[in-house]
Amino acid sequence: GNILVPVAGVTHANAEISWFFFSVGIILWIVLFAIVFYRLIFHEQLMAKFLPTLFILIAPPAIGFLAYVKLTGGLDSFARVLYYFGLFTAFMLFSMFRHFKKVPFFVSWWAYTFPMDALTISTLLMYKLTGYVLFKGLSVIFLSMTSAVILMVIYKTITAAVEGKVCVPE
Repeated sequence: GNILVPVAGVTHANAEISWFFFSVGIILWIVLFAIVFYRLIFHEQLMAKFLPTLFILIAPPAIGFLAYVKLTGGLDSFARVLYYFGLFTAFMLFSMFRHFKKVPFFVSWWAYTFPMDALTISTLLMYKLTGYVLFKGLSVIFLSMTSAVILMVIYKTITAAVEGKVCVPE
């Protein structure tokens, strides 16, 4: 959440407050990413119901990109590093699609939505800042994917709720 503060905070409070939250969020993200990455490599595979939570790894660099551009007012090398790392993380996870499609519905599927939103918005901003047509194409693809994912998760959630399969003890 710290890294999200500058996205709106810059226009509502002193920029130093937003820089504080951005700094804390970026450093904690790096530490958390290292811990999660270590866990994925050196320990047993995640249980199926936790696999969707891997998508959360897309959000910090994508939101970090939005926050950093808001703080600095433009695109520079560090902004690009944030954006491209988020894009790399997304592509890495997209390459695991066959694993994700085997996961039965759990409430953890909601973990797909916010990171996909963040990736889509950051790609739209990249297109706005660069005018590079590749980002326009990616924006259309990501917006379509995100919309489909959100609709599917809403449908699956409603279906599971009607069947009494949500918020029940395991």
